[in-house]
Amino acid sequence: MNTVTVIGSINLDRTIRVKQMPKPGETMHTKEIFSAGGGKGANQAVAAKRSAATTHFIGAVGDDDAGKAMLELLTQEEIDLTGVTTLTNTSTGQAYVVVDDAGENQIMIHAGANMAFDPDYVAQQRQLIESSDFIIAQFESATDSTIAAFKLAQAAGVRTILNPAPAMAKVPTELLAVTDMIIPNETETEILTGVKITDEASMLKAAADLHALGIAAVIITIGSKGAFYDVDGRHGIIPAYKVNAVDTTSAGDTFIGAMSSVLKSDFSNLEAAIRYGNGASSLTVQRFGAQPSIPYRHELIEAGLAE
Repeated sequence: MNTVTVIGSINLDRTIRVKQMPKPGETMHTKEIFSAGGGKGANQAVAAKRSAATTHFIGAVGDDDAGKAMLELLTQEEIDLTGVTTLTNTSTGQAYVVVDDAGENQIMIHAGANMAFDPDYVAQQRQLIESSDFIIAQFESATDSTIAAFKLAQAAGVRTILNPAPAMAKVPTELLAVTDMIIPNETETEILTGVKITDEASMLKAAADLHALGIAAVIITIGSKGAFYDVDGRHGIIPAYKVNAVDTTSAGDTFIGAMSSVLKSDFSNLEAAIRYGNGASSLTVQRFGAQPSIPYRHELIEAGLAE
């Protein structure tokens, strides 16, 4: 399996389950409330690790109870945390998630320490980055730190994967220039390219625009329909598995982390890697919570979703 380094966010998620989303000004009783590990970066790292990748993390937590809880959870996952720093007088990232009976969610994030580690700190993690097959980043931590990490990675021949979420109105071209693979959803794709995603032709157009920026591989996740890909003249849609979704909170993160664990660095097995990621996501959405819902490789094998 691959060695994957994730740079990005570590959040403590506080999830509230409701029958339906409240309207503005409405007060309602909740069905359940619980806390769990989250943050797009941490979710992707957990997904990679549970699919047997050697996994490192670069990021930060605060010197608070939430930070201690998250470090303990990620240590239990056997993720290498030598690249995670604890910042004084800073709060750990937290997310407040509302999930309804249809499995839809609303998420509000307080970034805290996720936005407080800088490029100088990233430079100290050069060895972690250079020893990896892939480095993955998102937009829940400081962009200049991601750019620094991706530049180090590309200089060392390490493949870079960017998940441009949450959506950013203007992504620095400096970052896109050092991105090997980009994985947006339909909304993020439209924000990046101005192309409204309605069918495969529009996805091809958006992919062409992204290739023109120097990005070799494009994957557009299309929810319950699966994932579109375009790389080296190959393109198509890999359908999602049909399941009864109860919580989609970490579906995209699971897809990216799981896929990165089996993907070859020349992207030659991209179709198979996407199918593997789809399988992992199909198990995730049938469970509640972010990290608690992410499956292990043996679960995919037992479900006939992997060999």
